[in-house]
Amino acid sequence: MFIDYVEIEVIAGRGGDGCVSFVREKFRPKGGPDGGDGGHGGSVILKADSNLGTLLDLRYSNVYRADKGKPGSGGNKNGRAGSDIILRVPVGVTLTDKSSGNPMGDLDVDGKEIIVARGGRGGKGNTHFKTATNQTPRIARPGREGDSFRLALELKLFADVGLVGLPNAGKSTLLSRLSAARPKIADYPFTTLKPNLGIVRIGDYRSFVMADIPGIIEGASEGKGLGHQFLRHIQRTKILLYLIDISGDIEETLAVLRKEVGDFDSDLLRRPSIVALNKVDILGEDSENVILNISKNGEIQGEVIRMSAVTGQGLEELLRRIGNELERLKTG
Repeated sequence: MFIDYVEIEVIAGRGGDGCVSFVREKFRPKGGPDGGDGGHGGSVILKADSNLGTLLDLRYSNVYRADKGKPGSGGNKNGRAGSDIILRVPVGVTLTDKSSGNPMGDLDVDGKEIIVARGGRGGKGNTHFKTATNQTPRIARPGREGDSFRLALELKLFADVGLVGLPNAGKSTLLSRLSAARPKIADYPFTTLKPNLGIVRIGDYRSFVMADIPGIIEGASEGKGLGHQFLRHIQRTKILLYLIDISGDIEETLAVLRKEVGDFDSDLLRRPSIVALNKVDILGEDSENVILNISKNGEIQGEVIRMSAVTGQGLEELLRRIGNELERLKTG
């Protein structure tokens, strides 16, 4: 099961209390204070792990609480610190404080750690309060409470190319044709209910990661259809590949897709993009007239690729364009 959004509560451990104690020995009648400090509370830490691909493990428990610090004791013995909790999450998870809406970090590198709730400090024992005028302090400092937050965790996939299109545009078919990925393919809308990743090879030594984003519909940026649930995954892609069914209204479809992408995140409209018209095998030779009409109207800027994910027509040209664009981004 692919889970890319969860909300959890993280509670760090409270620090242990400081101790009030005095030396009680036969030959040391004025031994003085010897109360130890309390141990620090445990912290809650999130760590990026490239071996994970979903937030499923965090779905079954929504409260994570670290251990409390132990109190100090006599003989200047400090309390033991509470154990930390390390929660492993996939690379690409962003953290947001639900109460304030403020971002708390981005686990975008394998092995990266973020302390999301820091444990409370342990209290000072009465040893620290001894002065020249107060040789027998009977006070100690209590431990402090640890941090606690309600967090929203969002997984945003990393990919070089993100497939953007209406339901049944052929995105899953294209991904399965170019890579070893095997997404669900059927003749009804929204067959893709989770993003799929595939590694696409160009020649013998080059490759890139392609993401099949579930179908976007008009109003997706406002939450319609699958809405924000999967639009977030295109935020980390380097190139957007708009895949359009050539038998439909091409210009209107592209306008809808770009509007929804832009309404969700305006920065995405400035990202490099490629427009590919799929299913040319359906129209056959008539597909040439479609391209000419588009060129005359001038609504679609740049070269449009004609292709068929089923027959393989135009796929070499598509890979060449993607490879050139990735190379340009790499060097520029």
